[in-house]
Amino acid sequence: MSEESKKPKKGQINIELDETVAEGTYSNLAIINHSVSEFVVDFVNIMPGKPKSKVKSRIILTPQHAKRLLKALGDNVHRFEKAHGEIRDYEKAPMPLNFGPTGQA
Repeated sequence: MSEESKKPKKGQINIELDETVAEGTYSNLAIINHSVSEFVVDFVNIMPGKPKSKVKSRIILTPQHAKRLLKALGDNVHRFEKAHGEIRDYEKAPMPLNFGPTGQA
């Protein structure tokens, strides 16, 4: 491949995704806070029987990007439901931090 064909074309962004980031991080809880200038989204993985969890990832967005993310998520959920059926929201009350029974090994 020539150097010319590797260069992004006008209006395109060249985005690199390394292996570690590509694996992703599982989250089953998002905590969202905001100030006048930014939105902070903390992603947490809460495990049954564990009373303490750590933030696995924090994303900080401008209010404009937060609104774009909201729209993009809404569009993607709509397309997903059109292809696979309605996503049911079983969560009626806030998830307790120590949900479920504890097991023994």
